[in-house]
Amino acid sequence: MRNIQNKWLRAAIPALLLHCSIGTVYCWSIFSQEIADYIGFSKGATEWAFSFAIFFLGMSAAFMGNIVEKNIHKSSLIAAVCFAAGMALTGFFIWYGGLHKHSALALAGIYVSYGLIMGIGLGTGYLSPVKTLMLWFKEKKGLATGLAVAGFGAAKAIASPIMQSMLGGLGDGGIYKMFWILAAVYFVMMFLGHLLLAKPADWVEPQTKDKSMGLWATIKSKPVSNYAGIWLMFYINITCGLAIISQEKMIVKCIGLGAAAGLISTVSAVFNAGGRLGFSAWADRLKDRNTVYKLIFILSIAFTVAVLATGGIKNGDGNAVLIALVLALIFIVNAGYGGGFSNIPTLLHDHYGMGNISALHGVTLSAWAFAGLSGNQLASFIVNHYGTPIETHGVIVNPTGYQYVLYATGVLYIAALLLSMLLVRPSGKAAARTAE
Repeated sequence: MRNIQNKWLRAAIPALLLHCSIGTVYCWSIFSQEIADYIGFSKGATEWAFSFAIFFLGMSAAFMGNIVEKNIHKSSLIAAVCFAAGMALTGFFIWYGGLHKHSALALAGIYVSYGLIMGIGLGTGYLSPVKTLMLWFKEKKGLATGLAVAGFGAAKAIASPIMQSMLGGLGDGGIYKMFWILAAVYFVMMFLGHLLLAKPADWVEPQTKDKSMGLWATIKSKPVSNYAGIWLMFYINITCGLAIISQEKMIVKCIGLGAAAGLISTVSAVFNAGGRLGFSAWADRLKDRNTVYKLIFILSIAFTVAVLATGGIKNGDGNAVLIALVLALIFIVNAGYGGGFSNIPTLLHDHYGMGNISALHGVTLSAWAFAGLSGNQLASFIVNHYGTPIETHGVIVNPTGYQYVLYATGVLYIAALLLSMLLVRPSGKAAARTAE
């Protein structure tokens, strides 16, 4: 009974405390316009803060992986301090920008605070509990990591209504006050997670400095093309997910559901979190975890083709069948986007073992960093350069542009499917059966 309690007290609960805090980075779209208006810049200028946050999340995970590998207490404390400090400083520069409209210092301060400092907290906080979860839940690694990563995905659904209520209830300057309040709340949550997080008492970290057990040696233990395939298909899945999710609100307005955009966004977040938990728990039962990625790509391709073939985004307004098809695509992409995250640590474990899993997972998360820069920007470029903006229900939308985004993501999903089939070798139970 004590062992079961420890699994939750020392792994699952602290992981949720950490991930439910840092996952609120995805709430950026809720207050980005308010920040832009308050400091006197365009929404496009402030959007880079989110892109930088995702970039530094991935890069800090890549470079801090060895620290996480050696000392989760140090890395989780770094995560709590950097995330809360970055949020508090973001509030400070918003306040400063309100006093000095169009201040380049205010904008740069938000980039550094929300992008760089919070980004370091995001990367180390995301990575810190993953190996610990897999050590405690040896028989259900996917379920355990899926539960924590689902907390990251569900954070937006939980925090969004709270943030919207705070923005409306804090009066003048509510935007920067909200950041200060949340910085304190999330620091308490993450610090508590830091105090509780602990690996099993019987686990001893390898202390050897032997190069044969280093990160590069681990990757080379299988053909390098195998790891390249994993990295690339992970990168493509994130890029496609961000490209579609970034246009989700406008696509929903395009098909005549603008009034329900908030509800649909919440449902999407639920699918995102559900995909993280469901796909990873299901993968525990499969012979090869890579099968999950193949399924994600096949479903994404199928629904993308269906929407393109029917012109669902252009013709969906007033057509219940096409509206359902477009919504299904949005929900499937969200679920697959989340499932891709939750399965990557266990897939890496099946291929390369537990020894360097934190460092290897961190390096793999660099794919998230580059996708954070390319996904949103790819979609924005296509929508801004292709198609013709029109007015629908009092809103300017670009149905053709959104369809072209699907052409691009459809091609990328096909490329990811080919990578998963041709480069990523069987792992786990499937590999064991092949060896027999």
